[in-house]
This record gives sequence, structure tokens and C-alpha cells, in this order.
Amino acid sequence: QVQLVESGGGLVQAGGSLRLSCAASGRTFSSHAMGWFRQGPGKEREFVASISWRGEITRYANSVKGRFTLSRDNAKNLVYLQMNSLKPEDTAVYYCAASPRSGGSSEIADFGSWGQGTQVTVSS
Repeated sequence: QVQLVESGGGLVQAGGSLRLSCAASGRTFSSHAMGWFRQGPGKEREFVASISWRGEITRYANSVKGRFTLSRDNAKNLVYLQMNSLKPEDTAVYYCAASPRSGGSSEIADFGSWGQGTQVTVSS
């Protein structure tokens, strides 16, 4: 099991940037793919991005492709989600998640460990 804690959320104007961080504890972090999901008001949780355990494979939802960048530092047990050109529709609680599927995934069911989430609010 991997324990995850997100940080970096907040309020930003449209067009602005935020960087979310996810700190992981547990010896198996480096063997897990990592992902970010989000849940907006009245919406279901949806995939945002994932990264393989080595960091060489990244996947992005079409809605964030070209604006968000996911990276990881296995030496520090950290995952980063750089979010640029933010839009009001990006407003959501963002969750970090870990998956034993080393190549990453966009499926919620493939992720067994979850953080508590961090709120991102983008004003127009």
C-alpha cells in the first residue's frame, strides 16, 4: 500500500498556473504508476493524467493535453502535476493515485491507493 498526500491546490484566475504535488510514502512507490484524477461539482471522478513507474510513459485526458504536464521524482517519492492555461472547467478536487500497473492507466479501477484530494478553483 502507498500512502499519498496532495498539496498545491488553490484559487487562480483563468489563464493562470498551479503545480500540484503528491508526496508518497512506502517502499513500493517507485514500482507503481501514478495518476491524477479530478472530480468537479456534480460530476463523476475523471482521469486527468498518469505516468509509468519509470516516468517514460505519460497519458493525458484530451481536455488537458498540451496544458498539463505530469512528472515524477522517484528519489524523493514525489509526483508533480504542472497545470498551465487553466480554465474555469478545470475547477475540481484533484486526487493523486497509485497503481501497481507499472505502465500507467486511465482507469479508476486500476488505482488502489488514493490521496484525500486538493481543491483547485479557477475563476473566470
